Parts: sequence; structure tokens; C-alpha cells
Amino acid sequence: MSIKVNDKFWERYFKLIRDEMIPYQWNVLHDQENITIDKERDDENIPSEKSHAIQNLKIAAGLAEGDHYGWLFQDSDVYKWLEAASNSYAIHPDEKLLSMMDEVISLIEAAQDEDGYISTYYQINNPKLKFRRLFESHELYCAGHLIEAAVAHYKATGSERLITVSNQFVQCIKNHFGDEEGKINGADGHQEIELALVKLYEVTKDESLLELSAYFLEVRGQDPDFYKKQLEENIENGLSQGPVPTINNEYHQSHKPVMEQEEAVGHAVRLVYMAAAMADVAYYLNNEKMYEACKKIWKNIVTKRMYITGGIGSTVHGEAFTYDYDLPNDTMYCETCASIGMMFFAKNMLKHETDASYSDILERCLYNTVISGVALDGKHFFYVNPLEVQPEACQKDPGKSHVKATRPSWFGCACCPPNIARTLTSLDQYIYSSNEDSVFAHLFMDNEGEINLDKGTVAIRQETTMPYSGNVRFYLELDNINKMRLGIRIPSWAEDFQIIKDGKEVEGKLDRGYLYLEISKRQTVIDVHFEMKAIQWASHPLVRGNQGKVALQRGPFVYCLEEEDNGENLHLNSITNQQVTEKPVEDSALGDIVLLETIGQKEKITKEWNERLYQKYATKEVEQTQLTFIPYYTWANRSSGQMQVWVNKKE
Repeated sequence: MSIKVNDKFWERYFKLIRDEMIPYQWNVLHDQENITIDKERDDENIPSEKSHAIQNLKIAAGLAEGDHYGWLFQDSDVYKWLEAASNSYAIHPDEKLLSMMDEVISLIEAAQDEDGYISTYYQINNPKLKFRRLFESHELYCAGHLIEAAVAHYKATGSERLITVSNQFVQCIKNHFGDEEGKINGADGHQEIELALVKLYEVTKDESLLELSAYFLEVRGQDPDFYKKQLEENIENGLSQGPVPTINNEYHQSHKPVMEQEEAVGHAVRLVYMAAAMADVAYYLNNEKMYEACKKIWKNIVTKRMYITGGIGSTVHGEAFTYDYDLPNDTMYCETCASIGMMFFAKNMLKHETDASYSDILERCLYNTVISGVALDGKHFFYVNPLEVQPEACQKDPGKSHVKATRPSWFGCACCPPNIARTLTSLDQYIYSSNEDSVFAHLFMDNEGEINLDKGTVAIRQETTMPYSGNVRFYLELDNINKMRLGIRIPSWAEDFQIIKDGKEVEGKLDRGYLYLEISKRQTVIDVHFEMKAIQWASHPLVRGNQGKVALQRGPFVYCLEEEDNGENLHLNSITNQQVTEKPVEDSALGDIVLLETIGQKEKITKEWNERLYQKYATKEVEQTQLTFIPYYTWANRSSGQMQVWVNKKE
């Protein structure tokens, strides 16, 4: 499959990544950008003086002197930058960018040990503890991001330099891990290599990579005391001192074998990375039991533990899931990386079965929480994507230190900024999937390319008015194919739809949210019109914070109120039964967007409240007010102020 995205909405992001994000992140990783690095929450242990990520590699390579600085996983920032740069190069080849990538690759090659190992913290500061503190070390997590960068770079340039580095590291891992006598029979505390090994398999066709990925998945939770035992062994062998920290196995999803896990628990990013890998491995190894486990985890997330924006993670403590229907709007976590992980999970579930319950969530995450994670200048980022913000609370409430009213320039834990860049530059991989004789359209954006089926090739092109209006046109041209099927996702937000094939309206066959059309002509044009109206969503009654409230959505976008348009004290506003109107605007800060406007009510703070905190209940005085909603992803790009997704509803 070879697809090129040429969509106006997404081209803006591709250009932003190419012209702003990649050079900016290069400077940050080289400690050359004059910025304040933010602690993602109040925690004096977060290293936030500098990135030092490139310098760490130089020290490990013997090209500089000094100690490692930053988190144990600081290397992964470089690898994700390299993956984003490779994806961007594939979209828009550039010799300067190629030279920058070559410089980093040379540094990685120089830093790699003779046995294939590379993880700068342990190479520089603690060589005796290599693979000996897996609950926190992130060595295999970083290896995974190195491998994914290698695959992206190979696809973009044809160079096998990083593939060679990755293969050497994989061999090192094989030498150390497994259920054989004398090897480490366990997995990294942070899942990631499991995903990466499958991607390397897709390039090399080395089936041992699938087996290794399956091993790391299946060994997790087999011995819930594995991490504790490893630390105790370190003390016995004189490798470390001090008390053994308490290991929270649910945090690591190591509390039980993955096949037995039915709920989304622990660190949200780790969970969805694990589940995405499970779905991928289950697909290639035809492991039905593993796929059934994936479906249970998926169902628990999307029916009980996911925000309407596609965000996941209800608490800052462990950046984690909590319990069913616990979805607080102002203390949630909703890490950008977690929604990116949900995209990975959805994409891999679609390999098993074409079901709009997966692709709807993929779209929801992408158009809301994921792109909310980056400012429209490409140089400021959200780690946490809240659904309700009061700036004073962010500054003065220690329990909300992780909630930001504006996007910081960088983070001590900088996983999100390069993750956004690598994900958005790989959008071509999410639009379609196929099987022997069918093509499935999951996302709608301008694109063109070719898809190989069993008996030939189909050239496909989309022209759309998406994402702000619902017109899509498909051009199909068959080469050596007599007949095929096109499955078109019918989005959950589409109130109605119309399908016209070669000028005639058709009905097609609807199955699990996809409408199927038989294509037998060499050239076919299909027009789709989705009715795109503002929808008012309600929460499950057990989501306590959303009782009596609604959230607005139009097309793929969830909307929010922002203080910039509606004044302060947003919580006093209510939507009534007045009509919601759509207003296309060309905003200098937010771009070409569609606003939603309606006449609502705002509670008055009357003089009786002067000098009083409580008084006897009386009917509230309200005044009519105009409410203006903006797409959620655009908030905090104009000013620092209040924001709210869920709004009171008055009948």
C-alpha cells in the first residue's frame, strides 16, 4: 500500500512539523533552544534543567565527558525525533533533513556497545545494572523506539544503517532474555518493544521477531513478583543497596498474565501499548485467545473508562486508569501519548475485523486529544489534555499541578512532543486497510495512491471537504482486477448519509458500521455525503461529574467553551433548547474553523451573595447569553483562560 496525503487540513500539520517542530525539537535535544522546561507536575525529582539527550549519546560514544542527565528513557526522545524526521522526509524529501538524520545515526552507531547494547544511562552511570532493574529501566522501551525509528528511516530512505543497529540490539536482547536456564525470564516495565518487533518483522520477515514479541507479552504477569525478585537478587549480588521499593504490579500490568486481563488498569500509555502489541501479535500468529483478551480490554476502555475527547487516564497518580465511570474533568490525566496509543490499538484491531467501533475511536482520538497536544505554532505542547480548566486552580491547587492552562515549551519528561510528530507524519498508514479483494476506508481526507489486492492493484483517490463538512468523493481505477469491494465507514456522528455511484444513488450493504459497494468497472466514481450537524452528547448516569451536562460535537470534532469568547465563570453557563448554529470563520490564530453558537443562560451572582458563602436556597436569577463553542483541539492558542467541554443543560 502506498498512499500520499494531500489534504488541506493535514498539510498544515505536515508543514508545521517540517518547518517548526522538527528543527525546534532538534535544538531542544541539543540544548540549543532558550526555553524554560516545564515539570509536568509538582515533583522536585523531575529533571527539567535541560534535555541533554544528544549529549548523553555523545558521552556514551566516548565523544564527550560527563554524567548522564535526565530520565532513564531520555534516549527515546531522540529516537522518536528520528522517526518523525524519517516520516517527514518520506512526505517531503529534503537534503538538510537527511543530513541531520545521518548525523544522529552516526552518533547512535558510535554509542552502541560491541554486544549490541545501547542505553546511555546504564552505559554511562550503571553498567553493572544493565537489564537488572527492569521495573523502571526502560531499556527495552528505548530499544523499541530505536527499532521503530529504524523501520521508518529504512522505508523513507532505503538505508539499512539503523536496521543493522536494531538487529544487533535484538540479538543482544535474545542473548539475555528467555525461559532458558541463565536468562532473564521477564519483560520491561514499560511496554513498547513488543510493538516495535512486529514492525521490524514486517520489513525483514524474520519470524523470530514475532516469537520474541509474543514472549515478552506472555511472560508478563506469569510471576507477579518478578520485579521484586530481581531487585532482591541485585542486593544479594552486591549490585545495589538500600530498601527494595514497593512494586505496583497493576501499574505495570504485571498483576496477572495478559490473557487473563479484562480491565484497563495501571499506567494508561503502557496499557494501550501492550494491548496494541497484543492485537498485532494475535493477528500475525493467529492467536485467538490473545485477540479475545484484546477485545475485553478494548470494551472496558471505550464503554467505561474513556473521555469523550478520546482521552484516557483518570488520575495523575501513576498516570493511570482508576475504576469504571471515574472520569473527572478537571483532575484527569488524558496524556497525549495515551490517545496516540489508542490510535495504535484501534489500527491493529481493524486488522482482525472491520468494525466502525474501532475506527470511530481512532478518529475521535486523532481529531481531539492528539492534535490538542500541540499548539498551532508547533513549539508548545500539552502533556495532559483536560476537559475543564480554571487557571487559578492550576497554579494554586497542588492536586492540579499537572493541569496547564497554556501549553509549555517542553517537559522534563518529553515523551509527548516527538510522539505527536511521528504519529501525524504517519497518517497515511491509518486511512485504509485491505484484504484479498476489499479496501476499507477508515478516515476521510484528501489522498491518493495504490493498494495491492490478491489479483491486482487499485488506484484510489479521495477528494473531500472534510473535516468541517461531510462530502467525500472516491475515484477508483482497477488494474488486473475484475471485481472488488469498497467498504466505507459510516461515522457515528453522521445523522444521515447518501451514496452516489457513477451518478446513481445506491444503498449498498451495511455491516458493523461500514457500507459495502461492489466495484466491477475499470473506473468508478463514488460520492458520499454525510450530514454533519451539531450533536449534544450525554454521559452514562454513573459518570458523576457530567450529570445534567452535555458536550457538543460536530463531525469528528468535540467542542468546548473558552473564556476568550464567553467571559469568566464558564460553570455558570447553561445550554437551553435554542438552536445551535454553525458559523464558518477564518480566524487569524485558529485557522479556518467552524464555530458553534447558541443562545443560552448564565446564572447571575446577585448582591445577596455579598459577604456570604451560603444562604437558603432560592430560585436562581439568570440572564440570556450567547455561547460560542470552538473545536477542542484549538483551545489555549489565543490566551490563558477557563475552558470547559461539558456544559450545564436546561430544558
